[in-house]
Amino acid sequence: MNPIALDDALASFDALWSPRIVTRVNDYDVRVTKVRGEHVWHVHDDTDEFFLVLDGELRIALRESDGERTVVLAKGSVFTVPRGTFHKPSSPDGARILLFEPTGTLTVGDRHDEVPAHVDATTGHALR
Repeated sequence: MNPIALDDALASFDALWSPRIVTRVNDYDVRVTKVRGEHVWHVHDDTDEFFLVLDGELRIALRESDGERTVVLAKGSVFTVPRGTFHKPSSPDGARILLFEPTGTLTVGDRHDEVPAHVDATTGHALR
């Protein structure tokens, strides 16, 4: 058990939309990933999804009961997508983010649109 520098963890891979598990807290993964472009509309039926923007800007489109809206997260911002809410992260210029979610949570949720080739449908990869 040693400290993990997030900058070093992020420098260890180039793939976009392909999170790496940096540590676990109880039954939760702490994941970091690089993003650019659009993810996929998806929903996590039974869990919230926590986002922390480490660098860049992340946009999250949300489909809520009263319509669709987009939240914009600047560096240092956090946002939690409530369980059962369809959402689509995107970042036109790229961002580095930290995610906190239950171990085994699929990046494309329980239900999703067609997954494009640039999105890794994974439960997270081990950090090397």
